[in-house]
This record gives sequence, C-alpha cells and structure tokens, in this order.
Amino acid sequence: MEKKRVLFICVHNSGRSQMAEAFLKEVAGEDFQVESAGLEPTVVNPLVAEVMKERGIDLSRKSTQSVFDLFKNGCLFDYVITVCDDASEEKCPIFPGISQRLHWPFPDPEALAGSKEEKLAQLRMIRDDIKKKIEEWRQSDI
Repeated sequence: MEKKRVLFICVHNSGRSQMAEAFLKEVAGEDFQVESAGLEPTVVNPLVAEVMKERGIDLSRKSTQSVFDLFKNGCLFDYVITVCDDASEEKCPIFPGISQRLHWPFPDPEALAGSKEEKLAQLRMIRDDIKKKIEEWRQSDI
C-alpha cells in the first residue's frame, strides 16, 4: 500500500508545522509520508525544539522549507493541513491533486508573551494540543 502524502503548513515552518510533522511521523510514519513548510520560512524556534525534546523528539537539526517552492515544484499531497491562524491560512496556495485540505488553527509560538518559563508552559500546551489532534485524526476515517 502506498503511503499517503501529508503536508503541514504554518507561517514560518518554525513551530506548529514542525511539531505536527514530527508527531504524525511518530504515531503513523508507516502509513504517511510527511513534510512541513512555511509561507515565510525562517528557522526552527529554539523553544519549540526544547519542548519537543522533552517528548524525545529532536528538532535541533531540522531545517525549514517554503510552501511555495513545493508548489512550484509540482509536489502532490493527499492532505494539506494548515496549522496557522485563519488570516495566514488564506495565503496558502492551492496544491494540484489534493484529495483533502484541512485547517487546524493553533496559537503562534512566535506571538507568545512572558518570561522564558511562561512561554515554555504555553508551548507545552500547544505541543500537547497538536499531538492530541494528530492522534484523533489518525483514529478517524482517513
């Protein structure tokens, strides 16, 4: 059976999409080929890497990529899942051949306020919410 191709998209490919990619690979990598990309890619947020390491996932060497490069290269996906806010989601390109496009809005790690510890606490909640959503989606009829 051929693996279904999934692309997670957020603004910078620095947090939410990286976490979603890692969790889907962890819980169902045998069934899915998973990538993530951003509208304006930067680097993986160090605090995101820190909270993911707490779950045994190392993002420290992970790079980011542009969703538009994937689009221009004609990449095809069975699922394109946006994990950014509604305004950013509207900027995402429509990929040819998509079976399904989903939108799972999560708070932007770059917009978190407070001390480092406060940001880490908020990121842990986002991380756990993303993992829960991945697990629920995996159990649904996909």
